[in-house]
Amino acid sequence: MKADKVRNLTDEELRHQETEMSDQLFKLRFQLKMGQTESLKKLRGLRKDIARVKTVARERATAGEKK
Repeated sequence: MKADKVRNLTDEELRHQETEMSDQLFKLRFQLKMGQTESLKKLRGLRKDIARVKTVARERATAGEKK
């Protein structure tokens, strides 16, 4: 997910995306440990997407505090 797409989401959608991605990350890690998958590329991309969502949420929170 690109940063501009993340910035266009509402706060509610951001929280929803973060929980969905965290669940996906848990499942991928579990599959990796069980030897069912070897998708390191997906794992890395998902971690970066979670970081993007958290960054945008934090930017919005700090912008709200300054006003």
